[in-house]
Amino acid sequence: MLLSKGFEVEMYTGSPQGDIIGLSDRIVRDLEGFVREPDARNVEYTTAPYCGYDRLLCALVNPRQHLRQYLRSQGDYTLIPGSTLSLGGADQFYRSDPNNPYHSYIEQTYHTDVVTASIHINVGINDPEILMRACRLVRVEAPLYLALSASSPFLDGQVTGYHSTRWAVFPQTPPFVPLFADHDHFIQWTAQQLDQGTMQNVRHLWCSVRPNGDRRPYNLNRLELRICDLVTDPISLLAITALLEARLLQLLANPQLDPLKQSKLTPDELVSLTLANEQAVAKQSLDASLQHWQDGQTLLARDWIEQLRQEVTFIAKPRGLSCFISPIQRILREGNTAQQWLTQYEAGQSPQQILSQAIQSTEQMERDLEDKLCHSQAA
Repeated sequence: MLLSKGFEVEMYTGSPQGDIIGLSDRIVRDLEGFVREPDARNVEYTTAPYCGYDRLLCALVNPRQHLRQYLRSQGDYTLIPGSTLSLGGADQFYRSDPNNPYHSYIEQTYHTDVVTASIHINVGINDPEILMRACRLVRVEAPLYLALSASSPFLDGQVTGYHSTRWAVFPQTPPFVPLFADHDHFIQWTAQQLDQGTMQNVRHLWCSVRPNGDRRPYNLNRLELRICDLVTDPISLLAITALLEARLLQLLANPQLDPLKQSKLTPDELVSLTLANEQAVAKQSLDASLQHWQDGQTLLARDWIEQLRQEVTFIAKPRGLSCFISPIQRILREGNTAQQWLTQYEAGQSPQQILSQAIQSTEQMERDLEDKLCHSQAA
């Protein structure tokens, strides 16, 4: 039995040359299924939760194809890969809803550090105590998913020195989020943050992983992994998701995988170790040197991911997940998007040339996927 899964996909709009242009007011006005972000240069769509990966693939691709058709009707516009304002524009915030007081707070407090694009992966878990256990495990391993997805080595036309500039600059809020011991701990902690003003509302919890649901913090039904950069290749995204699901299925089968039971570190020490791992991965992604939460062992992110991939094989294979996980090996071998872009940069290409090529190849890949796999659903 597979878990239900869905995605929140944030993307930039702009020109085929890679310049990011705010169009979310038009998109939200004219197309169903898209919502605005505080800055007009982002637009977001959410897929319905599905258990099967074939339906997930089409749920990812079809809305994007509809959006591309709409953008072409508005002018020479397209969707832009990457998770930061790669070629410029980080000096100014472009409000999508000038009358929204929460957007005003975000602009004044964080400026363009929050104007990023990403993928949030939601996995359905209805029992709140099992969900808290799952959040604890995925939290300490979240850096691995960032390492696989990093796609933001540029900002304002410059190489930043990070593979995920997005995660390096994104304001994690509140600054220190504990490993929640149980559901009551999460409820009480959330109430305290709202009372102290460190969170403006229940959505204002911006960390790598959080429990989510229809009435937070009380009614919860899913784990939300928020750390991933934008993954424009749906096959790679499904691989990352399948690895996450297999790990969660492993936890469901063996509750002892809980970091509070399997680590000698205190809960606060585990959070500090994880935050350090996140920053190491933001800088070097798959080549980052990390500390394992179980024993403090130092190892490269790519080696830890390969260990994890092998470890979940016994859970993944009988559930038909192995074929979806297999592209992880390609990412480890060929590099994530950020590493591939930096290789092109070192070979003499400019960030604009790299973005322009990525736009063309992404469009072609989506067309091919829709034609081969999703045509019947699109029709």
